[in-house]
Parts: sequence; C-alpha cells; structure tokens
Amino acid sequence: MANDSFSMFPMNCSDAVHDLYGYLDGELTEERRGVIAQHLEWCGPCGSAAKFEVELRRVIADRCLTRVPPELMERIAASLQGESDHGT
Repeated sequence: MANDSFSMFPMNCSDAVHDLYGYLDGELTEERRGVIAQHLEWCGPCGSAAKFEVELRRVIADRCLTRVPPELMERIAASLQGESDHGT
C-alpha cells in the first residue's frame, strides 16, 4: 500500500483496510467515515481496493438475487483476506 507514515493524514493503510467493511456498510461514526474517506481519496491503492469492493458487492447483488451460497462467501472472504495479507 501507500506510505503508511504519511503525516498529513491521521490514518494509515492498515487502519483503512481494517475499517473498510464498516465504512462501506455505514457502521462507523461520521467522524471516522470522514477520516477513512480522506485516506481513500489520497491513497490510490486503498481507494482502488474500496472501489473494487463496491463493484464486487454490486455484481454479487445483481447476480445473486437470492441468498449468496456459503461456499461463495467463503471463497470471497479468503480471497480478500489473502489480498490484505499481501498489502493490496
């Protein structure tokens, strides 16, 4: 990810990725959402990860009009965890 120690922004990439799902699900305070939104605008890799997740959710919603099969959810979770473990 981008430089985690960039001092103008109060959030680093690890924190942004950790809170990404809460951000996208609207589960965070407005203040926390603002900090994450600022980071996502500044940090290309984190912003791209957020855009990917939004698009993935849209595709799943469009294609899986019924409940998402548990196997698919497990594969997606494993894939996303693998990406975050590798810093993407």
